[in-house]
Amino acid sequence: MDSSLVDRIQQCPNLPSMPAIAMEVLTLAQSPDADIPKIAKTISQDPALSGKILRTVNSSFYGRSQAVGTISQGLVILGLQSVKTLVLGFSLVTNLSKSQGKGFKHLSYWKHSIYAATAARSIAKKLNVLQQEEAFLAALLMDIGMLVLDTVISDEYGAVCAQAKTHEELVIAETAALGLTHADAGGVMAAMWKLPPLLATPIAKHHDAASVEDPQLRKLTELVHLAARCADVFVDEEAAEPISAVRSLCREQHGLTDADADALLADIGQRTKEVATLFEINIGSTAAYEAILKRANEALVEMTLQSQAQASALQEKASTLVQQNEALRYKAETDALTGLANRARFDQFIAEQMHVAKSSGKPLSLLMMDVDKFKSVNDKHGHPTGDKVLKSIGKLLGTAARAQDLAARYGGEEMVLVLPGTAKATAAAIAESIRRAICAKPIPIDTGVLAVSASIGVATFEAGSPLTSPAHLMKAADLAVYAAKHAGRNCVRVFTMNTKAA
Repeated sequence: MDSSLVDRIQQCPNLPSMPAIAMEVLTLAQSPDADIPKIAKTISQDPALSGKILRTVNSSFYGRSQAVGTISQGLVILGLQSVKTLVLGFSLVTNLSKSQGKGFKHLSYWKHSIYAATAARSIAKKLNVLQQEEAFLAALLMDIGMLVLDTVISDEYGAVCAQAKTHEELVIAETAALGLTHADAGGVMAAMWKLPPLLATPIAKHHDAASVEDPQLRKLTELVHLAARCADVFVDEEAAEPISAVRSLCREQHGLTDADADALLADIGQRTKEVATLFEINIGSTAAYEAILKRANEALVEMTLQSQAQASALQEKASTLVQQNEALRYKAETDALTGLANRARFDQFIAEQMHVAKSSGKPLSLLMMDVDKFKSVNDKHGHPTGDKVLKSIGKLLGTAARAQDLAARYGGEEMVLVLPGTAKATAAAIAESIRRAICAKPIPIDTGVLAVSASIGVATFEAGSPLTSPAHLMKAADLAVYAAKHAGRNCVRVFTMNTKAA
């Protein structure tokens, strides 16, 4: 928020002040032991204000079957909160309507304010919110920051308002040009008037309800924001976008259907005409919601189709991202030459499986395989042939791996196969079948075929085993490989505590 502009607002001598009678009623009403007769006497001192209140109390806006003849009676029948709202509302509107700067269209301002106030009370009643009067007054005053900015920086603010076609666009234009919004300015004004949080917070945060931490105040602020969007339906030149926004907010925040939202808007359109008359606010010629909806339907259908297309595009983009992430993950975990898991993935997997085995008491076996005389293959036939040998054996090892197993290239010509839940005897049998398969499948090379073999070591963690960590298991399998090589290569050896290195 632009602190220099805030200072100018706070120091401006021309800002509207809180009417004396409103301040007195507000002070009396906030007292824990509010004196009803004293409040009634205070209000009755202003005949014009008293007349407006009684006319409003007896209107269909409050829907009371019992006629109210005095302010005291109104306080008893309607309650202190309702009468306090009317006092503040009437006195502030009367005072503020005297401000007629040249920065923006005041007729649109008051039209939007009275539609929003009516909407807030209707929504609160629909949702059984207790603070119906606070909602009405907060919505009536939520755009007071526009009057403030018009007073402090009239010409500059007029240029900002001219950039915005809608009330929602105005917030963006204000932020870009001024460093604060009319909601921020309204919050400053509310603080200067010492309005209670139930009014001050929705005024200051009605475009940013998510930032309100107190749940009760956030709920009221969301309601006031929805009321503002309802007012947009009747004030903006193009009603399709605000209608869509109102329906969306009703669904997402309050569980109301589109039909409920339309019925609410129709009710707001009817009630606002009467409320505007009571508050002596000129809203000009207005169309019923049904007529507004009819004109907006074509655009609403187009917006719905666009939303569906955007949702489909987002879903497709999300699917593509998932595929890309999966491809990146595969690449990060895979050995480029053999297509087996790489060393990093092997280290992670065997650590996880060792934890599972120790927790469950099930065995965990590891096969470690070393291609026999691989250095001589590279020396005699060249590294491309050596790579071909590793690819072939890697493919065979990957085929031998079961769904729960992991085949990996450990490094150089060494490959491993992790066998969760597999006992020593079964692991030895699997190792032998792999050894035989390697021998049975010579590698085609330029000069014919190349016979290869492998030495395989087996190590198993099981109940009572001293191999209690991945490092122990890998060292044991490595010792078994050395034992196989020492025994003449092309064989399988299983680690026991008597296994010696060659």
